[in-house]
Amino acid sequence: MKPIVNQETDPLLKALEVFSDRRILVVGDVMMDQFIWGEVSRISPEAPVPVVKVMEESYLLGGAANVVNNLLGLGAQVVLAGVIGPDGMGKRLLRQLKGQGVNTDGLISDDSRPTAVKTRVIAHQQQVVRVDKEKNHPLSPRVQELLIRGIERNAEGLDGIIVSDYDKGVISQRLMAALKRITKRRGIPLAVDPKPLHLDWYRGVTLITPNHLEAGLAAGRKIESESDLRWVGQRLLKRLLCDSVLITRGREGMALFSKNSKVALIPTVARKVFDVTGAGDTVIATLTLALASGLSLIQSCRTANYAAGLVVGELGTAAIQAEALKKVLLEAGTVK
Repeated sequence: MKPIVNQETDPLLKALEVFSDRRILVVGDVMMDQFIWGEVSRISPEAPVPVVKVMEESYLLGGAANVVNNLLGLGAQVVLAGVIGPDGMGKRLLRQLKGQGVNTDGLISDDSRPTAVKTRVIAHQQQVVRVDKEKNHPLSPRVQELLIRGIERNAEGLDGIIVSDYDKGVISQRLMAALKRITKRRGIPLAVDPKPLHLDWYRGVTLITPNHLEAGLAAGRKIESESDLRWVGQRLLKRLLCDSVLITRGREGMALFSKNSKVALIPTVARKVFDVTGAGDTVIATLTLALASGLSLIQSCRTANYAAGLVVGELGTAAIQAEALKKVLLEAGTVK
């Protein structure tokens, strides 16, 4: 029997074949996610808190580096620009990135801050506590200049740029202006995972991908209904003069707002929602890579929606893999 072509998913599958030819720059707040896995059998006599007996520790790329992880999982070539500290965790992160084939020429060591680390203690498949080690003051003019120079050195051959803003001090108006110049010159997409406080810095980018809480804060109206959603999306689109706004909505899927187009409501395809940690990183990585591979905006959003549906079913910071995405697209109806 010949395979039945599904008009929605077949182009998405074809785009997967060229992901490995695409070179994407990720700029943003780089972190390490540390996981301490253990067991709880008693409450501490010192305070009403569980005593965790540590069984295992693991380290994953986090923040902007988790966007990198998703791009690598999809097969893309990746350049990373950001800041780490001159410490052991920074060295660990650098080794891990280089070991995975990431171009780290744009990664700057800043003596004024530690490498950002989020430590999650997990017992019996539940997070007990999270401890953050970081400093989020703005970069000095000298470090900003080093960062921009590193980005410009690696601008040739780029097919897209992703800004991962976790509000830890790396993203600035000056940096965004430099990125806009590069993307305009090269005619490539500039996608931003934003923070509401920095909204005006993103004016004129290709796309922003706030979650529904961030979008509501940025527009000054809480999203509690579909009418709220439509008002917020249109408000952001008009204020930022960008091509598109994609609002991620957790269990409700996504809403895409674009110039001269109707609102596209994309329902979730997740079979289960276990942990949304890192889902936004998966969305922007997959979406940008799909755009850079020739898919339309709506096709790229649908691809990202399938990818997000996979990672929210995993515990902790998860990254999409090309084979898993291919499998779910096939199951969605491309081949029956």
